[in-house]
Amino acid sequence: MALSTVTVSAVMKDSFRTEIQCSNPFVIDQPVGAGGKNEGPNPLEVFISSLPACICAIARIVAMQRGIALRGVEAHAEADIDKDFLLGKTTEGRAGFVAIRVNVKIDADMTEAEKVAFLHEVEKRCPIADNMAGTTSITAHVVA
Repeated sequence: MALSTVTVSAVMKDSFRTEIQCSNPFVIDQPVGAGGKNEGPNPLEVFISSLPACICAIARIVAMQRGIALRGVEAHAEADIDKDFLLGKTTEGRAGFVAIRVNVKIDADMTEAEKVAFLHEVEKRCPIADNMAGTTSITAHVVA
């Protein structure tokens, strides 16, 4: 097994502004109507955007490994969530997304069946899809 560790950090600033430190730092925020300043995507958008981004990246890797002339991939994701739970208005249900859908357009000289098989392999190898569909342990610690 070839484990490697991905490390990011977040620092909450004024209001809902959260500065993310990673290979390409960015800001996560909330819309003005939710109390933020709309200086970046919200956490739910960041989370969901990682799925189509990963599908695109893994598609490129698979295509390169197989010698497929992949001209492009477009992936559109949408997800359903019960905001009443995350806002503390109910204890019924769950905090996470209850359904995630991704529509993928593959621009390559492949039959429809080949595209379906290709996408299945991409989805199987996508770490984001794997984490969304499976269970990964999460441990949070309070530090001084």
